Amino acid sequence: MRRFAPVAAVGVAVTAGLGLSMKRTHKPKLSARENPWNDAIKRLCPHLSEPYQLPVLLNNGHVETIFAALFRSNPHVTYEREVITMPDGGSVALDSEVSERQLPADAPILILLPGLTGGSGDTYVQHTVLHAKQAGIRAIVFNSRATSDSPVTTAQFYSASYTGDLRNVVKHVAAKYPSSRIFAAGWSLGANILTRYLGEERDDCIIEAAAALCNPFDLTVSDKNFQKGFNRIYDFNLAQSLRRIYKNHHHLFVDATAKGIRKFEPERALNAKTIREFDDAITRISFGWRSVDEYYANSSSSLSIPDVKVPLLVIQAENDCIAPINAVPFEALEANERCQLVVTPTGGHLGWMTSPNLLGAPWTDVALLQYFSAAVELLADSPIKRHGAVEDPATSSRTVLVQE
Repeated sequence: MRRFAPVAAVGVAVTAGLGLSMKRTHKPKLSARENPWNDAIKRLCPHLSEPYQLPVLLNNGHVETIFAALFRSNPHVTYEREVITMPDGGSVALDSEVSERQLPADAPILILLPGLTGGSGDTYVQHTVLHAKQAGIRAIVFNSRATSDSPVTTAQFYSASYTGDLRNVVKHVAAKYPSSRIFAAGWSLGANILTRYLGEERDDCIIEAAAALCNPFDLTVSDKNFQKGFNRIYDFNLAQSLRRIYKNHHHLFVDATAKGIRKFEPERALNAKTIREFDDAITRISFGWRSVDEYYANSSSSLSIPDVKVPLLVIQAENDCIAPINAVPFEALEANERCQLVVTPTGGHLGWMTSPNLLGAPWTDVALLQYFSAAVELLADSPIKRHGAVEDPATSSRTVLVQE
């Protein structure tokens, strides 16, 4: 069999080459109620419905998800970090690209919320940060507790349902940049948290336009989806990332359990093989849910869609293997005139690769920056939303973080 190995290798290489050279054209589907805002967005954001091409080899959700995660180019952004102390003593980190200081003081702000264990170092985030600056928008990456080396000062991380940290971050940013409009975009778990926040704030929302990408929407459906076939690999890898983050702060949860503050299961968390196991040992206990099923059922952002009162662009991939298309609340999105839904035939999870620059920024970068640039134009004659005096609930210290 050994003498056939070179032939097999050549065959795989030829097949891959053909798959990458042969391209298929796809077209996103944009759905929205007819009204002046939505009609203007369709006109000003042609990328949302323009056809795009993708090599045949990547026309698979799993392949595109993994390919993008492994091979997407790294812009090596240099950040300035601001550590924010929350009212409960916990900490989060806000990262801004260093040269964005060249932008005017009243430049629009785009708060970015990465996925489950993601942060400012992820390539999809870095590309968006740089494209925002090119569009004259100041991007600020909100790194949740413990992510991207954000300091952990209490026995609490973050969850799909907890919006308190985001609310304080928005208030802090609004106080720091009183002349700037504030927008936000989130991916995956960040999209779920952002959507829940928008629904809770309703008409009082300081954020004036938002985007949610590859939102899991229904966490019960997503949990069951993780238990199917190859999806178990994603579940295991994400649980491994959660364990890695948790391990450095294990002592805080052990101490809190010993003092009776919370009845965590620290050892179980150290050995969690699935997201569900970790959530059952740590997350749902942190936020007072009686069971992990109760946590998932009540933390799904699909429940928040009817209450969203600011423009929200939702982008989902039909072949997303982690945020399944059957979890998307199509009827609720269609019923809310403030929501616009774009479904792409391809994209996988956090992939959205397109020709000719497969390893560059995702397809969604152009979509996002067209959308928020249009929002700046459409809101130009409207007063900046600041409902009463914005109190800054946080204290901060500064340092410089270099992404290698």
